[in-house]
Amino acid sequence: MQSIQALPESSASRIDFILCDIDDTLTRDGFLLPQAYEALWSLYHAGLRIVPVTGRPAGWCDMIIRQWPVDAVVGENGAFVMLRTQSGYDLTMHRSVAGGDVQKRLKEIRDFVLEEIPGLKVARDQSFRWFDLALDFAEDPPRFGMETAVRIKELCESKGATAKISSIHVNTWFGDYSKLDMARELLATHYELSEQDQKERVFFCGDSPNDEPMFSFFPLACGVRNIEPFLALMKTPPSFVTNKSHGEGFAEAAGIILTVSKRA
Repeated sequence: MQSIQALPESSASRIDFILCDIDDTLTRDGFLLPQAYEALWSLYHAGLRIVPVTGRPAGWCDMIIRQWPVDAVVGENGAFVMLRTQSGYDLTMHRSVAGGDVQKRLKEIRDFVLEEIPGLKVARDQSFRWFDLALDFAEDPPRFGMETAVRIKELCESKGATAKISSIHVNTWFGDYSKLDMARELLATHYELSEQDQKERVFFCGDSPNDEPMFSFFPLACGVRNIEPFLALMKTPPSFVTNKSHGEGFAEAAGIILTVSKRA
């Protein structure tokens, strides 16, 4: 990984879209940092289009699209996208989201994993989710280590589900989609970006293993400094890394993009 300070002017000047994770990328200890929120507004006022790409639930995404300076938000690890319109927002589901008895199937996984790992709990935002199950290993006490997170992922996958590790949750779902799938579909269908355009005009910032598909696809991908403990779980790290961590790292990256591209 190169320092974000090495971002070339030729690359920065082509960036029109900022995609970003939320937890531990914009936040620290659950709080949205003022530096990160101010950076979102600075990017917005400079004319860049901002799209959070998160594992957080539909209920959170409804608030974000209404209150944050963003064009769209991809939620529940790619299950859907909410796109801002003049009258509110349009909702598009990924074509492979599971229907029917998906909640029953997720409940079976929940019961199985909670029995296998005593003390583990479901994330407190679970009631606001439509399509996935979030198992909390590090957001609220008691907190578990990364070995437990990997074990949770394996247990979910043993039941035929997809599972991804974030910095705080293991998210599991049925359906062939990911953060990258939904983000690319949005970029192609709404913004009419070719694959090459997506690689040249999109900057992504994240912090954990569930961002790895984004790191792999986008050449202009950056990790905030707190990504370092997760690198052993990744085959493809981001191209760049910030000097600062969490939301301060995101603000650092945003400032460099604006300064180097002469849009500050």
